[in-house]
Amino acid sequence: MVLFWVFVIVGVVYLVRWLMRQGIADRPESSLDILKKRYARGEISKQEFEEMRQDLQV
Repeated sequence: MVLFWVFVIVGVVYLVRWLMRQGIADRPESSLDILKKRYARGEISKQEFEEMRQDLQV
């Protein structure tokens, strides 16, 4: 009987952790995150990055 409850509790913990990860993965990227990735890939210069970042913060 105790083993049954241990499995139930462990199952609930894994279910909650899985649901939390699903919520995080489905969150859309922010504009700043996209801008940072473009800068990291070299698609835009530092000056362009700074100008766009300032535009986003206004």
